[in-house]
Amino acid sequence: MTRVVAVNSNGGPEVLSLEDWPVADPGPGEVRIRQTAIGLNFIDTYQRSGLYPQKLPFVAGNEAAGVVTAVGEGVSEFKPGDRVCYQGLLGAYAEERLVPAARLLPIPEGVDERTAAAILLKGLTAYYLLFKTWPVKQGETILWQAAAGGTGLIATQWAKALGATVIGTAGGPEKTALAKAHGCDHAIDYRAEDFAARVREITGGRGVDVVYDGVGKATFEGSLDCLRPRGLMVSFGNASGVVSVPDLGVLSRKGSLYLTRPTGLHYFARREDLLEGAAALFEAVRSGAIRVEASRSYRLDQAAEAHRALEARETTGSVVLLP
Repeated sequence: MTRVVAVNSNGGPEVLSLEDWPVADPGPGEVRIRQTAIGLNFIDTYQRSGLYPQKLPFVAGNEAAGVVTAVGEGVSEFKPGDRVCYQGLLGAYAEERLVPAARLLPIPEGVDERTAAAILLKGLTAYYLLFKTWPVKQGETILWQAAAGGTGLIATQWAKALGATVIGTAGGPEKTALAKAHGCDHAIDYRAEDFAARVREITGGRGVDVVYDGVGKATFEGSLDCLRPRGLMVSFGNASGVVSVPDLGVLSRKGSLYLTRPTGLHYFARREDLLEGAAALFEAVRSGAIRVEASRSYRLDQAAEAHRALEARETTGSVVLLP
């Protein structure tokens, strides 16, 4: 048996239930791992609430790091004792679990397990957004909404290392200061300023080349107003609510804009793409281009408290659960 945080019915953080579930021996192509750190992400709250429906009951969570304890038939890439991590696999809020070997990644020397769990999903999100969805080039100007969040702090540093001018938004002076310390050339307090007007001022009226917006409903219209003609709006999250666009004509009226709603599920469907992204991420961490901010940790039995803090925008950087 292993301790897990289960969801038996959809709802608020109170539906998260600490339980004992069985964990089997690994089958063909599987690896059993003892988890040492678990990443907390907004997608966890979407699945818990039912916004992203899952078959009930299920174990919450989507990324973690740990140590291999057993391997199944046909697994040659990993052995007991190896340090590994993964992302995008439901069931992470657990002390032990089985994982398909094809979805596991080795943790390189120079990166500890807590760091791997704190950055993998967020860092790979930043990777595909900055390198694949809109390959950021030196001299371009980008806007990152929620720049003091876990993904934001990674992405803004990375974008700055690529040579972009980085504008970020955050709520309050402490978060804007954190954003400026992590790659933002300009940090806008959206609680105190009209961020779209400020972006236009910063860019001399031109607008930015691309907006990365994981906030969703509350910022969508304003984000469109920040773009230059034929710029790209990348809507990749729903922290404030789901975005709906009933009138596509808004894109033409605001400058023949482009709009995309990407997901890592499609960018990392092939293992070679996953390995490429992870290699780039870990190299950026080891080189110092990305400094990791694991701002807070919770015990596994405090998962509900962690969800409340995340949804209330009380966290900055990456948050981990410790089994």
